[in-house]
Amino acid sequence: MSVRSALPWPFRWIGAAVVLGFCAALGLWAFEFGKEIAGIDDGRIEYLARLERDVADLRQELEIMKEERNKALSLANTSTTLMTAEKAAQERLSTLNKQLEVDNQRLRDDLGFFEKLIPTVGTEALAIRGLQAEVQDGRQVKWQVLVIQPLKNAPEFSGRLEISFSGLQAGRPWTATLPGGPQTIKLRQYARAEGVFDLPPQTLVKGVSVKVMDGTLVKAVQSIKL
Repeated sequence: MSVRSALPWPFRWIGAAVVLGFCAALGLWAFEFGKEIAGIDDGRIEYLARLERDVADLRQELEIMKEERNKALSLANTSTTLMTAEKAAQERLSTLNKQLEVDNQRLRDDLGFFEKLIPTVGTEALAIRGLQAEVQDGRQVKWQVLVIQPLKNAPEFSGRLEISFSGLQAGRPWTATLPGGPQTIKLRQYARAEGVFDLPPQTLVKGVSVKVMDGTLVKAVQSIKL
């Protein structure tokens, strides 16, 4: 024996539809209520997505800035290297220029020296062809002299070179000679002598005189004023 419901089937379908609708409404309400409990809504989800995109963009810009920084550092290092090389080259050029000036002055001195060796008409057997003197810092006198025999196959000469200085000391007349006395000089064609004379305090040099002596005989003499 079977028991059947007294309700007709349309009413049963309507009842099932009502139950299903109620369950769907309850589920939607539970979903929305869950979102509210979790603190997440559509606006916040969109805001978080936008934040993620902004962070990604910032990271990309950061990478670009890092690449530009690395390029700038590379260019700066290259510029520093070039500047260092240019400075070193300028220093080498300056040193070379100074050396060339020294060599040029030496060549001029040698040219003047050899010009003084050229014999002149009527020159005596022994002559002083060059006497130079320069006061340095008011404390010393740097001097040099050239003695020649402008003769072909000249005999060797041996004598003395006397150098004297004259001027004022504390406003009074003053004269002095080399501390070591006359210098021995030997030559066949030419001889060059030079030295430095230390000046006493408060001394003003006005002239230098050179004599070439052969015993008591004066063979050559020359004087200059300063």
